[in-house]
Amino acid sequence: MIEVTKLDGKTFFINPHQIEYMESNPDTTLVMLSGKRLLVREGVGAVIDKIVEYRKRIGYFKNEE
Repeated sequence: MIEVTKLDGKTFFINPHQIEYMESNPDTTLVMLSGKRLLVREGVGAVIDKIVEYRKRIGYFKNEE
């Protein structure tokens, strides 16, 4: 799970494997596989960095090193 921040400042955790795609318009919108759209304060680059760190932590890239 990665931590993201709603526009109102509240933080919550999402499963990054459930993100279908992201938009930057100008707020970052995470579009989930379910179709739900989540607006977050973090920029697209910051969310990608969190996903990469999460995948490193769970060993997702282990076979690629």
